[in-house]
Amino acid sequence: MRWGAALIVLTCAQPVYADDSGFGECIARMKSQARLEGISDKTVNQVLSRVKRLPRIIELDRRQPEFTQTFANYFTTRINEDRIQRGRDLYAKHHTLLNQIQRDSGIPAQFLISFWGLETSYGGHFGDWSVLDSLATLACDTRRSTFFTQELFNAMRIVEAGDITAERMIGSWAGAMGHMQFMPSTFLRYAKDVDGDGRRDLWGSIPDAMGSAANFLQQLGWIPGLNWGQEVLLPRSFDYSLAGRDQMLSFEEWTKLGVTTTSGAPLTPAAQKAALIIPSGYQGPAFLVTKNFYIIMRWNRSEFYALSVGHLADRIAGAAPLFRAPPVDSAKISREQVRQLQMDLTTLGIDAGEADGILGSATRKAISLFQQKTQRIADGHLDAGILIAVREAASIGSR
Repeated sequence: MRWGAALIVLTCAQPVYADDSGFGECIARMKSQARLEGISDKTVNQVLSRVKRLPRIIELDRRQPEFTQTFANYFTTRINEDRIQRGRDLYAKHHTLLNQIQRDSGIPAQFLISFWGLETSYGGHFGDWSVLDSLATLACDTRRSTFFTQELFNAMRIVEAGDITAERMIGSWAGAMGHMQFMPSTFLRYAKDVDGDGRRDLWGSIPDAMGSAANFLQQLGWIPGLNWGQEVLLPRSFDYSLAGRDQMLSFEEWTKLGVTTTSGAPLTPAAQKAALIIPSGYQGPAFLVTKNFYIIMRWNRSEFYALSVGHLADRIAGAAPLFRAPPVDSAKISREQVRQLQMDLTTLGIDAGEADGILGSATRKAISLFQQKTQRIADGHLDAGILIAVREAASIGSR
């Protein structure tokens, strides 16, 4: 079976199809390509003869949020008492299964429940789209054709293996599937038949879904016995330029810098290093995160997501709420404002990365540098005051 990317380039060079006739031409080419990649005639005909172009999928793929999302908004909409209590109930209900998976994989049960809660609200919403229709639509579009063509072929391999029928393969508009929202490539690499029925059923089998998630995290490099991180307190005189995922210090070093637990006690000595994350700036919560936090980010490359997974897991296991809740930001900041900020920082000689309107790590680091140069608290946090200060400085500098 040929799984290489060379054949896929044939498809990604095709134009975006604005009508069903062009889509039909694209699918006809894919049929030949799928056969060359080792997919059987039966599956090719069964799947590709029935897929439909869904214009709404292209709209969703092109859609960009108008405003940047703050940690307060992200966190409070995902971590609530109902989700915490439901997670605890499901932990108790499935404890025998989860404890066995934990013994086999080293992945703590509360983390599996936490991922489950954040991905599909504990199986309450897998998505409403035909995965095969969605992937075919995106594969016949130039923006990410190479990626989605391979995901379409991988989805066909899942059908061919008998894990699920084409009709039951329902998921998100982008092709994520089942209780844990695996993409087809992730499914093929990490899904497991835990209940022993001969199928890897991530839609209808809780054992398969939990065991597959554990296998995924284990293969990503999860370190057994190491927590994801913890909320900490920082001294008033703390140097916020030390924050960021690219700077890891030992717990001894953080202790010497005045960092304590939320109770004010010294940090527990640990062999692992940790990085400091301050998602809401100096007025919000601070977290020391370990290597397992980075493993969570390989599941979803969002600091906000990884912090939410870690905290929800802690709460499911009985921990208290955050000691310092993230402050509610009063002013909304649009992507266009962020794009202008990035250009202004570049004008000031501070590298903020591409002016794409996305508030990523490079932009936050650039904000921190501006704050240092202007004798502000260098926490890298963006608010309306920073937008105005950078705009004014850039305007003066360009005269």
